Formats: sequence, structure tokens, C-alpha cells
Amino acid sequence: MTTPASKLLQPITVGPLELKNRIMFPPLTTGYEERDGSIGERSLAFYERLARGGVSYIVIGDVAPVMTASPTPKLATDAQIPTFKALADAVHKHGAKVALQLFHPEYDVPGVGRMVMGSMAAAKAAQEAKAAGDEETFAAKMAESNEIRNQAYAKLHHDMQHFVNEASVEQLTQIKEAIAASAARAQQAGIDAIEVHGDRLVGSLCSAILNQRTDEYGGSFENRVRYALEVVAAIKEAAPQLMVEYKLPVIMENPDGTPRGKGGLQPDEACEFAKLLEGAGIDMIQVAQANHTGNMGDTIPPMGAMPYNWTLPVAERVKALVSVPVATVGRVVSVEAGEKILEDGAADIIAYGRSLMCDPDIALKAATGEPIRECLNCNKGCVDAIQNRKYISCVLNAENGDEATIAIKPGEGDKKVAVVGGGIAGLEAARVAAKRGYDVTVYEASDHLGGQIVLAAAPPRKDEIMRSVEYYEKILPGLGVKVELSHVATAEDLNAADAAIVAVGAHDVVIPVPGADSDKVVSSWDVLAGKVELTGRVAVIGGGLVGTETAEYLLQHGCEVAIVEMLDKIAAGESETILPLIMSDFAEHNVEQHVKTRLTAITDEGVEAVRTTEDGAEEPVNIACDYVVMAVGSKANAFDLDGVTVPVTCVGDCSGERTADIASAIRTAYHAANEL
Repeated sequence: MTTPASKLLQPITVGPLELKNRIMFPPLTTGYEERDGSIGERSLAFYERLARGGVSYIVIGDVAPVMTASPTPKLATDAQIPTFKALADAVHKHGAKVALQLFHPEYDVPGVGRMVMGSMAAAKAAQEAKAAGDEETFAAKMAESNEIRNQAYAKLHHDMQHFVNEASVEQLTQIKEAIAASAARAQQAGIDAIEVHGDRLVGSLCSAILNQRTDEYGGSFENRVRYALEVVAAIKEAAPQLMVEYKLPVIMENPDGTPRGKGGLQPDEACEFAKLLEGAGIDMIQVAQANHTGNMGDTIPPMGAMPYNWTLPVAERVKALVSVPVATVGRVVSVEAGEKILEDGAADIIAYGRSLMCDPDIALKAATGEPIRECLNCNKGCVDAIQNRKYISCVLNAENGDEATIAIKPGEGDKKVAVVGGGIAGLEAARVAAKRGYDVTVYEASDHLGGQIVLAAAPPRKDEIMRSVEYYEKILPGLGVKVELSHVATAEDLNAADAAIVAVGAHDVVIPVPGADSDKVVSSWDVLAGKVELTGRVAVIGGGLVGTETAEYLLQHGCEVAIVEMLDKIAAGESETILPLIMSDFAEHNVEQHVKTRLTAITDEGVEAVRTTEDGAEEPVNIACDYVVMAVGSKANAFDLDGVTVPVTCVGDCSGERTADIASAIRTAYHAANEL
């Protein structure tokens, strides 16, 4: 908890700007923009919601100064200025300042663009020929279109690896001019600041790892940072009224001592560059993790992968060398963590990225002492969405991406609401109903809250997921919610209320094969709950999320593990930022992965199964083991509604045939409680 007089809420002067507090929303690719890169209703509502929550400084991520095929914001023509002006006006209403993070991708944008347009033109000509009945021309033009498109993809792939070294000085000059022109448009639109994206092309040029040039932009440290300083100068000349910030990407160190990232500077050079940036007139420096490895988990790591705020030591070094404000970013989860960084003088501004996706009201709640909903760093709804070209939304925040249409409604009179089940869905339903002003009681049959979240927190690196439950334990008492533990709800309990929300979860299932009732067969849920302790060799049946996490749990407890999965790969739904960690763990412990394999029987010796071969045939597989763990899914729990006379809504795992993940559990619960 903090107070209005706290460091986090104190104003700070940054160049020509006065920021009302030290809370910043750093650049994130959201996917909310329109197809042409302009700021549409979804983007506008999202950023205005952050401003309304008290954020003082908002950076719009990956704004391209040229018309690219990338699904990011673009300010490349004067026609796009009005939508950015609407953005500036919207956040200014709430006292926030807004910056555009200008970047250029690592490829020949005009060249690739011409090829894409050529492919589209050929495809259009093909359709016109087809409409005219000319099948021969249709086939020829379609072949031409496909060939040009393949060439475009090949060039893009080549450029992403080599453009930094192959781009001519003329091309780099054109890119610099495009960035400056975009900054001028931003100034015209009423934007407050420009953040130079020090990663991507600019960071590649700075990098001793990626930059192999032999001209004035390559070789020595002075040459490698030359272009970045030229970009800064061009922006300041084109938009002299704007504050200019630099995102300084640093090649950090992994826990095993290996370099983390490529497209930036090593810490010592980063510190030297920070002094040059201040001399070039930069108003603020954000010290961040370098990228360019192909895995977004390097810059936005999932829970347990890196220490909290792992970039802070370099930010602290930079702050000691420059007089301009320094921002820190990366796994700053709590208000308390941000407050301590400021009190220690390690940085001046705290960038809460995923945390503000999870709870946009961090600033307001810091002032009142209300608990914030802390980010899990699960990467499920945000980073995975970016990598899969979808719009981002925090698994714990049902409003993300729909801020224009979704909000908690005022209550309709006095109502008593009974919530059955204290898992994540029941707790969210209780919160929303209580926020609407209703009298809420939660009935939980066990002696603790959390439901399956407690199981999910057991595997390696997953304990941070318990923050989701801890949030409700903090906030529900203040909302007047009564929690009845070890209480099996009855019809009388429900009928004493005006409405009931049932969130009784699900149970794990067993594949009905011969031997499934053996004493050597145990449930993954019982393993993760610590109800059984296994030793020796274990076969885990099911390679989905629960199966792989159970396997890691067993490895941690000294077991040898084999996984049996019917699909062609394990952990098919896992975050792409977490999967490499799992696979590394499995490789280290020699975990057997039997994919395309179906369980047929369990014997005293182990597991019998059949594997589908490449030619579609089946071959027998025998896996010796001491225990068999079933991790093959779950089924919704039933709730006896006999004698219940009040309206009942089922949410979470028990709301339908298919059991829910955290995101759908939260959303079904939120909407059910919001419609009471």
C-alpha cells in the first residue's frame, strides 16, 4: 500500500512535460489498431481507459513511419493524423501524456511492399480473366501471383536476417527521413512525446552481435551508435516541441550466464551510450531488455523465468551516469515493488506493462490503498496473442480490448447473491456482484479458496499464479463479501438469496482401459495436490498442459518420466514463451515423449499402447513403469438444483460441456454477475 504523498504518485518533470506521477504504460503491441494502422475505436477506448485509471505517461508501441504489412499502428501519411489527434485529446482529458514509439522493421519495406502489391495485382487480373471465361489467363495469372508472393516472403525472411548489413546508406537515410516526418505529424496531432525504438533496425545497427558492416555505421562502438544518434537529431529537428525518450535495449544475462538478446548493447556499452544520448538532447531513457532472438519471452518473460525487474541493475547504473529521468521496465508486478525502486533511487519512473493490462487502475488504487489485481506474468493472453497476430487481453481482465462496451454496471436495487464455489470463477463472480452493490456470500466446500488454481501453482515456476487467489482474499472482505469455508451449499442457502451463481468446477477423468482401476494408477490432480508421493519410473498419460506440468512436478521430485500423448506433439496449448523452458527441462531429464500414441491397457509391468506410424499403421508400444498418472482432461461437476427456486447461472468449468481455462472462467463469471 502507498499514500498520495508516496514517491510513486509524485509528479516529475521530463523535458518540456510535467508528468503527474511516476506510473508509465510502456510500449506494447496490442493489435487493437485498424487495418491501415490508424487509431480506431478499440485502441482509443483502451488507451483512454489507462488514462482514466491514473497512468501519467502512455507509450503507443511499434508505430511505423511507413506503410508496412505489419499489424501495428502507422503514422505514415497526413491522412492518419486525425485519428492520432483523437487519441491525444482522449488521454489529455484525464491528465495523461502520450508518446508514439517510432520504429522501422528490419526489412526493405518498399521493396517487399512492391512485391506484395504485384502479387495482389496479378491475383486481381486472374479473377477478371476467370469472370470473362478465360481459364488459361486465369491459371497463368494465379501462378504469377503465387510466385511473386513466395518471392516476397523469401525476401522478407532474408531481410530479417541480413538487412541491417545490406541496407545502403541511401536506404538508411530514407528511413531516417520517414521517422522524422512521422514525428512531425505526431507534433501536428498534439502527441506529447516520441520514444525512439532502440531495438529492431536501430538496435540491430547498435549491436556488436548483429552489425557486421564495414562502413561508417559498422565496426567501432562510435560507428554502431552513429545511426541511432542521427535518428534522435532528425526527430528533434522535425518535432522540436516534443519530449524525446529513448528505449535503450540492453543485452542482459540469463540465469545460466549466457547472453539474453542480440539487438542492443552490452551493459558497459549501454552505459556509455546513455551518456551520448543525454548529450544529444534526449529527455528520458527507458532501460529495457534487448530482443532479436525470435522468442518474445526474452523481452517479456513468463513467471519464474527471470527474477523480478531483472533489468533494474543496469537502469541503476545508467541513472548514476545521467541527469535525465530513467525508467525501468520488466516484471515490476506490485505497487510495493515500484515504490521501493523509487525510494532506493534506482530509477525515476516505473513502467507497468502487463500489470496495467491486468489492472488499469494501479495509480488510483495506490492513492486509496485498494488492492490491485496483480499480473501473473503467465503470458497467455498478452504475449501469446501478439505472437499469434491476435489482439491482446489479460486472462484476469474481462474488459481488455472491449473497454468501449464492457464495464461493471450499477446494481439494480438491493439483492442478495449466493455464489457456490470459491475457485477463480466463483471469486470473480463475487467481486463483480459486490462491486455492483449486492450482498454476496460465497460457499466453498473445502477449507480454502482457489480451487484448481492451487493445483496449477504446484509445478515448477508456477507458484506466482497464486497471486490471482490472493487478490480476491485481499479485496473481497473490503467489499463486504462473506466467505463460508467448509460449507456445502444447500437449496436453503440458495433460496435465501435473490439469485445464485454456481461455480463448482470440474473433476479429472480416467481413460476406461483394462487396468485403469489398478492401485498403481493415480490422478494428476492428487499428485499436484500432494495427496500422493510417487517414486521411480512414472508414465504420464496425456501431454496437454496438465500432463506436461505434472511431468515437470514429478521430475522435481526425483522421478523418471515418460509421457504418452495421442496428438503429434505435447503441450500443444502452452505459451510459446514457456514451451522452451519445458522442453529444456525435459531434455535435461531425458523425458520420453511418446506422441501419436494411444493408451490401450495398464498392466503390472507398465503401460501398453499403440503408436500411429507415418504411413498410418499402428505398432505396439510397451512402457515399463512403477506408476501411471492420468492427466487426460476434466469433466464439469454437477450441482444438485433440486428444491432451488431462485434463478441460477453456472460459470467457469461447470458452465458447459468443455471445461474452462482461466480466461474463460473469469469472463463467464464476470458477465454472469454483471447481468444479475
